[in-house]
Amino acid sequence: MFRTLAIALGLAAQLAGMSASRAEEPVDTARAIIQEQIAAFLHDDAETAYSFASPEIRGKFPDKTAFFDMVKRGYRPVYRPGNFAFGRSKVVGDQVIQEVLISAPDGKDWTALYQLVKQPDGSYKINAVMMLQSAPGPEI
Repeated sequence: MFRTLAIALGLAAQLAGMSASRAEEPVDTARAIIQEQIAAFLHDDAETAYSFASPEIRGKFPDKTAFFDMVKRGYRPVYRPGNFAFGRSKVVGDQVIQEVLISAPDGKDWTALYQLVKQPDGSYKINAVMMLQSAPGPEI
C-alpha cells in the first residue's frame, strides 16, 4: 500500500513539474502503446494486453489470465472506458509519464497516470498505472 502511494505521489509530482518542451517520439510511442492496450481490453484480448506489461508487472502477474483478472477487478475504467483522451505527458530519463482522462460507462471521470519504461531493446512497456477519480465539475 505504501509503495503504491509512493509511486502515485512520484508520478503526480513528475506531471506537476512538466516543462513546455518534451521529446515527441517517446510520447507518441507511449500513447500508441496505451491505445493498443485499451483496444485489447475492449476486445477481451488478454494476450495482446499482457504483451505491453513491463517485466516488473509480469513478475507480479506471471501469466496473461492473472494480469487480465487484476485489470478487470482493479482498473475497471481502463478495462472498459466509455471514452478517453490523452492529457499531459512528460519524458523523464528512460520513462514516459502519460495522463489519460477517462469517462467511465457509469458516468464517473477518472485520470489514469501511466508510467512506461524504456526496455534494453529500445521498446517501451507499461510499468505502472495509478487511477485517480476526478472530482465532478460545477453543475451547468
